[in-house]
Amino acid sequence: MLNPADAAFAARLASVLPPDSVGKPDARYLVEPRGRWQGRGLLVRPRSTSEVSAVVRQCALGQVGIVPWGGGTGLVGGQVMPGEPAPVILSLERMDALRDLHASENVMTVDAGMILADVHKAAADVGRRFPLWLASEGSARIGGLLATNAGGINVLRYGNARDLCLGVMAVLPDGSVMDGLTRLRKNNMGYDLRHLLIGAEGTLGVITAASLRLYPAEGAVETALLTVPNPKAALDLLELAQGRLPGMISAFELIHRMGFDFLAEAMPDRKLPFDTPPDWSVLIEIDLPPDMDAAAAMAGLYATGEARGLISDGLLASSRTQRAQLWQLREDIPAANRKIGAVSSHDVSLPLGEIPGFVATAPAVIARIGDFRINCFGHLGDGNLHYNVFPVRGKTRADHDHQREAVKEAVHDMVHALGGSVSAEHGIGRLKIKDLERYVDPAKLAAMRAIKAALDPLGIMNPGAVLRQM
Repeated sequence: MLNPADAAFAARLASVLPPDSVGKPDARYLVEPRGRWQGRGLLVRPRSTSEVSAVVRQCALGQVGIVPWGGGTGLVGGQVMPGEPAPVILSLERMDALRDLHASENVMTVDAGMILADVHKAAADVGRRFPLWLASEGSARIGGLLATNAGGINVLRYGNARDLCLGVMAVLPDGSVMDGLTRLRKNNMGYDLRHLLIGAEGTLGVITAASLRLYPAEGAVETALLTVPNPKAALDLLELAQGRLPGMISAFELIHRMGFDFLAEAMPDRKLPFDTPPDWSVLIEIDLPPDMDAAAAMAGLYATGEARGLISDGLLASSRTQRAQLWQLREDIPAANRKIGAVSSHDVSLPLGEIPGFVATAPAVIARIGDFRINCFGHLGDGNLHYNVFPVRGKTRADHDHQREAVKEAVHDMVHALGGSVSAEHGIGRLKIKDLERYVDPAKLAAMRAIKAALDPLGIMNPGAVLRQM
C-alpha cells in the first residue's frame, strides 16, 4: 500500500536536497497531450544522479510512488498519475548537461534531461548527427525517449531509441545507482540491463544519463513527395528503392488524402503541395555518401517507379527550404489531428505484407460501429501506422465517447489477428494496460510481472503504468 507525498514527506525530501528542489507542480506537470488524464503530486527537481538516488531512497523508505517526468510529450499517459495517493513527480529537466563527446568514436554521453534538439545541435557542432527525429524534438528529453523506446521517422534506417543507445546510468527502486555508461559496442558482461530499462517507462528505475550512438553528418540528400495508387504500390516502391539504394533510404512515410483534408480544415494557412490531394502519397528521403549524385538517384527511382505504374506524379524538393517545407507538412498532420479531435487514435505496427489488406478492410469494420472519418498515415518503412478515427464534420469526439472503446477494440483485434502490435512506438503507459493484458503472450506477461516484483517489490516506480497495480 502506497502513501501520499504529503507535507510531512515534502519536508523530509527538502531536508536531503538543495533549496528549490521540492515544490508544488504547475499545470504542465499534471496534463498529457491527449487530455485523457489529470495528474497530481509533489514536484521534485533534482540536479544530479546522486540527488535522484536520495529521492528514490526516501520514497522507498516512505513507500511513496514516483512518476518520472521528462518533457511531458508521451501519448499514453505514462507521465501523469491520477487519483490517490499523490506521488512524487520526479522531473529531470535540470539534469540537461552534455557530459562527454567523442566525435572520432561517434559517441556522446548526456544527462537524461537533455532536450533532443540540444542533442542534435551538439552532434552537428562536431560534424555528426543523432538520427532520432520527432516532431516534439524541442521539448522531448533523452530519458523519456529511452524510457518509451521512441521511434520517429528514421527507424527504417537507424532503428528505435534503444538501437541508438550504448549504455545508461540509472537509479534502481531501492535508490542504488547502476552505472552502465559505456562507449563500447561489444560488452557481454552478463545481462544487458540497459535493454530492460529502455522501454520500461520508468517502472523499473529512473534513467539519469545515457551514452548515445552518433553517425556522420548528412551526405547527399534528396526528398520527394510522390503520388502512388495505393498502399500496395507504396510497398512495391519501397522494395524498389531499397534494391536500388540499399541502406540509403532514411525515411519512407505513407500519407492518406485525409491528412491533407484535415490540414485544409484545421490549419487553412498551410500551403498544400497539390491543388487536388491524391488518395495516397509517399514522402521519401534518401541520404547518399557525399560523392554520389542523389538527384540522379532520385530521378532514376522516379522514372523506374513511374514505368512500373507505382508513381503517377510527384514533387521533388529543389532546395533545403523545400525539403523542410515537405517535412513540415508531414509534422503538421498530427497537429491538425489534435485540432479535429480523434475519437480513437491507434499506434499500430503490422508485417509489411499485411498492411494493404488491413487498410482495405478496416474501414468497413469501423463503419459497422458508426459514421467516422479515418486518417491513416505513418512510418510505412518500418510497418508503423497511425490509424486514427475521427468524427465527421459537424460532430466532435465527445459525441462518440460511448463508441471509443468499441472502435479501439475493433482496430486492435484486426491488428492482432494479422500478427501486428497495438503499441508500435508510443508505449503502454496507462492507456493500453488492458490491451497489454488482452493481446500479449501470457508467458511474457507473467515474466514482466515477475521482473517488476523482483526489482520493485514496493511498487513505487510509476505505479499503474504498463502493469496494473496488484
